[in-house]
Amino acid sequence: MSTNNFLNPVNTQTWANGRHLVRCVKAIQETWDVRTFCFMADAPIMFFFKPGQFVTLELEIDGQPIMRSYTISSSPSVPYSFSITIKRVPGGKVSNWLHDNLKEGDQVPVHGPVGNFNAIDFPAEKVLFLSGGVGITPVMSMSRWFFDTNANVDMVFVHSARTPKDIIYHRELEHMNSRINNFKLYLVCEKYEMGESWAGYRGFLNKAMLQLMAPDYLEREVFCCGPTPYMHAVKRLLEAEGYDMSRYHEEAFGPTPPEVRADVKELAAEAAEAPAVPLADQNLVEFCETGKSIRVAPGETVHAAAAQLGLHIPKACGMGICGTCKVMKRSGEVEMEHNGGITDEDVAEGYILSCCSVPKGDVVIEY
Repeated sequence: MSTNNFLNPVNTQTWANGRHLVRCVKAIQETWDVRTFCFMADAPIMFFFKPGQFVTLELEIDGQPIMRSYTISSSPSVPYSFSITIKRVPGGKVSNWLHDNLKEGDQVPVHGPVGNFNAIDFPAEKVLFLSGGVGITPVMSMSRWFFDTNANVDMVFVHSARTPKDIIYHRELEHMNSRINNFKLYLVCEKYEMGESWAGYRGFLNKAMLQLMAPDYLEREVFCCGPTPYMHAVKRLLEAEGYDMSRYHEEAFGPTPPEVRADVKELAAEAAEAPAVPLADQNLVEFCETGKSIRVAPGETVHAAAAQLGLHIPKACGMGICGTCKVMKRSGEVEMEHNGGITDEDVAEGYILSCCSVPKGDVVIEY
């Protein structure tokens, strides 16, 4: 008799890349300036995602709509909720607002999950997790996944923090290290303060430390996330040792680059200064729901066309990573150079990311 006869189908809904309304059910103070927010849906939904992926929060701060992306720090092995871990950044508008205002019971729209930086798409028998500061969140999600699923993966987890009190998930990491023999934990603190005791590594991660922690690091798949200077230093170290950089993966999401932050006035100014493009060479971008259309020069994105018409398509990264600006393309062709913010299934259905899609002719967009 087939064992399938003894299995019941799961009827619970699961989420997919898109906009979801979730409720904050718990806020956990991880360190003095880092807090984890846990979310669930009002109706049972299983939040499956690839460990390492992120979501984008849709917020309103001081009357202004703001989108901000955060890595999911929890594991899909706990599927009915998901968590994000946020560090309060001095002067950071969004992080400070979340710490001061987001509380249990509040509803928040989120977009996602998306992201190429994950442990599922790059399977390996031996991995090296390298993180700095709050960059620990995606590799923690990966580690939790491997730990919870009893995966036969040899993990070396190296985390760098400013001081011992800044180590996020310290107790949980020690617990994992004590429970299984395929998880080795190494912590590096830049310094320690008066009254603190610290017997671990001190200073900044370097080649000598790495050789002691993971002598076989050249044989491991590397997942790295942290401040940009930290990731640059790690890459230089690995490249100098002849590491196969095709096996190096880093969390690429960051602040929107200045060159993609142009608002409508800047776009209009650029258009005024640019030499005139013959009408025959321009592409017609039509937004069928609002009944607006505009002709744009070759090379302009769908998002830029919408902005010139005063249409606000939500956008967080501007680099085709976060997936927030996804819209349906009803007709026409575009050239889309994204960075993992959209799935092959969405593309097959006709969706595009407006921030990185350039019309190849006349197009009709559902917006």
